[in-house]
Amino acid sequence: MKAPAMYPDDLRYSKTHEWIRPGDPATVGITHYAQDELGDVVYVELPNVGPTFKAGEKFGSVESVKTVSDLYAPARGEVAEVNTALADHPEHVNSSPYGEGWMIKLRLSGPSELDTLMDAQAYEQSIGQAH
Repeated sequence: MKAPAMYPDDLRYSKTHEWIRPGDPATVGITHYAQDELGDVVYVELPNVGPTFKAGEKFGSVESVKTVSDLYAPARGEVAEVNTALADHPEHVNSSPYGEGWMIKLRLSGPSELDTLMDAQAYEQSIGQAH
């Protein structure tokens, strides 16, 4: 059985290490690389449902034992859902960055919102982990 991909092909990636899974709504989280750099996540600050964020705009933050890092929207959209489980289980960001560790779901402003984001191969090259 093949190991799960470090950077799944069905996602799009931002330069600030967020990923987005296309859909209606689209799901957003941080990459394996980002959670690895942060270390053990102890707190996640997320927005309420309702506001609209522009691509590149801060929507929250992640606090780890090492540092606090801002979270940036990878695309323009309205917050449709928030992963409230992270309040009690911030460690999901480390253990399952593409699963239980998702952060928000965005109702995208339009399909072209994903056009400027990287695919998995380009993201891996950007962080120096190309295979």
